[in-house]
Amino acid sequence: MHFFPRALCVALLSAAAFPCAPAMAQDADDAGNAPNADTSISSDYLLVGVGGLYQPSYQGSNDQVFSPIAVVQGSYHGIDLNPRARGLAIDLIPDGKDAKFGVSLGPVAGLSFNRARNIKDDVVRAAGKLDTAISFGVSGGVTAYRLLNPYDSLTLSADVMWDVNAYHGMTWSPSLTYKTPLSKAMVAGVSVRAHHGGSEYAHYYYSVTPEQSAASGLPEYQAKAGWDTVSAGALLGYDLSGDLTDGGFAVFGVVNYSAMLNDGKNTPFTALRGKSDQWTVGLGIGYTFR
Repeated sequence: MHFFPRALCVALLSAAAFPCAPAMAQDADDAGNAPNADTSISSDYLLVGVGGLYQPSYQGSNDQVFSPIAVVQGSYHGIDLNPRARGLAIDLIPDGKDAKFGVSLGPVAGLSFNRARNIKDDVVRAAGKLDTAISFGVSGGVTAYRLLNPYDSLTLSADVMWDVNAYHGMTWSPSLTYKTPLSKAMVAGVSVRAHHGGSEYAHYYYSVTPEQSAASGLPEYQAKAGWDTVSAGALLGYDLSGDLTDGGFAVFGVVNYSAMLNDGKNTPFTALRGKSDQWTVGLGIGYTFR
C-alpha cells in the first residue's frame, strides 16, 4: 500500500535539504519515492499540501526568512508525479506489485529564486537581483523496499538539470533517502544530498563581477565549477486520523543542516556577508484524496 503523506514529506524534506531560494519555496532535489510495499497501478491518489519554511534568505545568507511551499503529488496507473520544491518530477516506470527493487526515470522541472527576491542584506542587494532560474532535466534512481520492515525504503537518486533563463548551465544533485513508518500514524524520513554546479552556475551565483563590486563594495571574485553544498535533513509526519493508509489530513515537521563548500563557501556573498552553515526548519499539512 502507499503511505499517503509521502508527498509533503518528500517536498518539505527536499526543500529544507538544499535551501537555494528565498521568499517562496526553494529548489531542491529529492529521491521522489516513498516507503511502500505495493506500488501496483491500482493505488491511484492525489495529494495537495501547504507548508512553511524558516530558511536563509539566499544560498549562503546569514539572514532567515519565512517561505511558503505548496505541494502536489499523485499516482495514476503506475505513473507517479513527485514534488520538488518549486518543481515536479515524473516517474514513467511503474514498480511491480510487491517489488523488492524499483527504478525511477523521467523528466523533472523546477524554479529557483536564489537572490532573485527578498534579499535582506543591503550589500548583497546592492550587487543586484538575479533572474529566476527555470530548469528542465532528467531524474532517475533506484529504490530498495522492505529493508527493516514491510514498509520502509532506501532510495539513491539524482536530478540533472539545465537552466534556460538565468545562468544557462547544468547542475546535478545526488541524494540518498531513507523513509519508514514508526507506527500506524507516524512516518519518518532522513536524507543526505550534495549539489554540483557547472561553470555557468558557479559564475552566476558565486562570482563578483567588476560591476557588482563597484555597486556593492564587495571584492571581485571568480568562481569555478564544483561541489557547492552538502546537506542532511530529517522529517517526522503524523496522520491526524491515526492511520497513514486511509487518506485525509497529515501534519509534518522538518529540520535540515546544509554546509556550503568550495566557491559556494569562499564567495564574498557567503564569506563576508553570510555564513557557510545553513539551518532550515519547517511545518506543513497535507490532504490526500483516494
